[in-house]
This record gives sequence, structure tokens and C-alpha cells, in this order.
Amino acid sequence: MSPNGSDRSSRRPVRRKLLQALAAGAVLATATGCTSKDFPRLGMPTPVTEEAPRILSLWQGSWAAALAVGVLVWGLIIWSVIFHRRSRSKIEVPTQTRYNMPLEALYTVVPILIVSVLFYFTARDENKLIANPDKPKHVVNVIGFQWNWAFNYMETAQGQKPGKALRGIKELDAIPDRYLKKAPADAAGVYDTGIPGTRNPQNGMPGPTLWLPKGETVEFILTSRDVNHSFWVLPFLMKQDVIPGHTNSFTVTPNREGTFRGKCAELCGQDHSRMLFNVKVVSPERYQKHLKELAEKGQTGYLPAGIAQTDHAKNAETKNK
Repeated sequence: MSPNGSDRSSRRPVRRKLLQALAAGAVLATATGCTSKDFPRLGMPTPVTEEAPRILSLWQGSWAAALAVGVLVWGLIIWSVIFHRRSRSKIEVPTQTRYNMPLEALYTVVPILIVSVLFYFTARDENKLIANPDKPKHVVNVIGFQWNWAFNYMETAQGQKPGKALRGIKELDAIPDRYLKKAPADAAGVYDTGIPGTRNPQNGMPGPTLWLPKGETVEFILTSRDVNHSFWVLPFLMKQDVIPGHTNSFTVTPNREGTFRGKCAELCGQDHSRMLFNVKVVSPERYQKHLKELAEKGQTGYLPAGIAQTDHAKNAETKNK
């Protein structure tokens, strides 16, 4: 056989493997179970709050940047494999290049630019997402504990008598004053809590149900009674740690009615997987009716929010959030 014929036959296995790899990649890309409507979200749930599209946009932009870098790197690798592999008919060592300053500058500067751009957009969006209003429409104290969740609705239900100043309520001692000021000063309060056997009566999903009004801002005050937890409502596209001795918060404005899943996103111990809950977004009128129903059941006042702290410790962080 001629040298040319031998060279052509040696290339066939490489081409065959390349085609097989491309076919496998196409199968992986198309067999994910996503529809054309799901694909633009790149695995994220459909947003159900006014703030969530900002997070989705950041997620999509990060994936676009990663895909562009990936395509460039894969292209260079495939190009090198095809056009710079050693021929079986030649044994000489190819020309060796020790330094290439333009190329070295390129792969130093480009990653720095990519990281800088991602950092800028992440910092910009994070500052927007945690910039809570001075007076949200509703304030809910979300309490994480082993192994479930409790919700203090810091307002007065219909037909309920106003309460006393929130700062003097023992159950709320763990919450810094700057958060208590956001709720009505005389909010009598109603609460709900879950146990491992609690289920949503509408869909049978495990965990207690947090009710929220559509179209109205709600600030979550996150406290823990024991260890680190994390409050995550999947279609809110945002989660935040629930830390003993430290209060976190964030605000959402639900814009779609329905019942959605929530869970603890921090490994918190043996029964971490059972720390599930539901979020039910309803009309403002139905929300107020639910608070009234809790009051009629006798679930008035507040549950202990977290680990007791001295006044100096709980108010040490003075930055508004």
C-alpha cells in the first residue's frame, strides 16, 4: 500500500471517533427532558416574584459567558487534534516555541476581564436584591429549627386587638431593633408552625404552608433557634442562610398565585431532608382571611424567634438591610 493510502486509512478511526463524540454530545443536549419553553431558563424554575427575573438574567448571562469560553476552548482543542497530530509517516520533532508574548498576554488578560465583568453584574444585582424597603407592606419572621419551620406574621389580623410594642415581647428578643421597626409597632401577631407530619391540604406536599399576598411586598426576617439553616423557595430563585445569633432578611413581591415548594438548603443535621415547606400565594383578601383563621384557631402572638442575645449583641450591626 502506498504511503498516501496508509495515511488516509490511519485518519479514518480518528474521524469515526470524532463523529461518535459529536453524536453523543447531541444526544446529551437533546435528551434532558426540557421543552423549548424551559430551555431559555437553563434549568431554573419559572420566576414568580418581581425580583426573580433579575436573578434569572444573571444566571443566563453567566451561562452565555461560560458557553462562549467553552466553545473557544473546545474549538482550539479539536483544531489542534485534527491539524497538529503527528503523522505516522514522519518522525521529526515539530518546531518548538518557547515564548509567545501576545498569546500569554491573551490568556492572562481575558480571564481577568471575564471575572471582572461577572463580579460587576453579580455585585450590582446582589445590592438591588438585598436593598429592603424601609416600610414593606408585610413582615414575616421565618424561624428555622431542627427539623421544621415556623412563621410569625408580624401584623394584626382582622378582628384581633392591637398588641403591645414589639421591642418588649420576649419571644422576639433575638430580632434586632432595626427589623422590628419595619413591622407595625402594635402588631398583635399570628403564627403557624410545622411538625414532620404536617402536609399541605391542597396538594399533600409535606411541610407547613407560608401564605403570601400577590402584588404586595413581603420582607422575610430569618432567624434560627439552633443551627444553620437556609430558606429557599425554588421559584423565587433566591435563598438566604438562617443563622443562629445573626439575622438575615430579604424582600419579595409575589406576582403569580399558586402553591410552590420550599426547603432547607443547608445541611443542618440528621433530618435535614425533612425540612420542607410550601408557599401559597393568594389574593390580598384571601391572605387577610387566612390570618383571621389563624387567630380564630388561637394561634395568636409569636413563637420564640431564636437564640436570646444581649441588646448590644443583637444591635451590633447597624447597617440597614
